[in-house]
Amino acid sequence: MTIRLTAIAVSAILALSVAGCATSEQNQRAGTGALIGGGVGALAGQALGHDTKSTVVGAAGGALLGAAIGTATTPRGQSGNYCRYQRRDGSIYEAPCEGTGGGGY
Repeated sequence: MTIRLTAIAVSAILALSVAGCATSEQNQRAGTGALIGGGVGALAGQALGHDTKSTVVGAAGGALLGAAIGTATTPRGQSGNYCRYQRRDGSIYEAPCEGTGGGGY
């Protein structure tokens, strides 16, 4: 029992340290999603299987799913200096921002 708790604690500390090193928002969200997903997956695996193998499989699956969801839900940033504009008909579009060297109009 103590070996399992030690392994879980070491895994959590390692995941936190790796998530703390992420530089972009997408990487941070993926790391956070993996951490939360891994914890929830481990709890679900233990509750369903009542053994170590189920816990490990649940943690791994939850971490992968959490990282994928964290990456997919990252809002698109303003990289490339894109702005939103509204046409005369009311439709909205994105284009390079005027006055920032984004393109000539």
